[in-house]
Amino acid sequence: MRVLVLSDIHGNIDALEAVLAAEPAVDRVLCLGDTVDYGPAPDATVRWIRSSVEDVIRGNHDNAMGLGEDCRSAGPFHRLSVESRRRTSPFLTDDERAYLGALPILRRVQLDGKRIEMVHATPSDPLYRYLPPSSEEEWRREAAGVDADLLLVGHTHLPGLVDLGTMQLVNPGSVGFPRSGDPRASYSVIVDGVPELRKVAYDVNQAVRRLWQIGLPHDVTRSIESIYLDGELRFPPAAARQQ
Repeated sequence: MRVLVLSDIHGNIDALEAVLAAEPAVDRVLCLGDTVDYGPAPDATVRWIRSSVEDVIRGNHDNAMGLGEDCRSAGPFHRLSVESRRRTSPFLTDDERAYLGALPILRRVQLDGKRIEMVHATPSDPLYRYLPPSSEEEWRREAAGVDADLLLVGHTHLPGLVDLGTMQLVNPGSVGFPRSGDPRASYSVIVDGVPELRKVAYDVNQAVRRLWQIGLPHDVTRSIESIYLDGELRFPPAAARQQ
């Protein structure tokens, strides 16, 4: 069995379409949340998820878009999220926003004899705690109460595979908003129960063109553009510089 694992698409339909083109023959798709925010096409990404993915959980940005709550993004990313959500929320129908707000924050599946737990951030704080894959000892503590073979998480936008002894941690990174210094769309494929990390280049220029067309504040657009082009934030928005 081939399982495609996606996380943090963030309204970047061009990155998502590149991943789907690179992985045409999968048996199942798992989505770890944050379908929306930052990117210019939340409507297209939500509609694809609803039509194609049964196993999907809620991320903090889905929670913010669906329920009107604070996303709790840190530093300059908070303004990027607030401004992009204000501009793109009207792209979604009331039903689509309700769908995002009603997604579960935890999901368990069993595939190829592997027990899989899906959570956006961490088991102790499913929506908000930021814990990169490199924090191995903290992840061991997080995994202590988890009964699974694979623990799938997103949120950090940093891909990683970590052996936690009793289970393996899999963070596929971000499809549409990578922040690891590599602008390619990042994802994972689980082949016969064994996870792999993969990346694929996509038409970043098309994504940037879409971004400039939606009418965000200039500095916010330029900040998000820098992440699309470089995989890192080169131009923090003006409000963050003043803090």
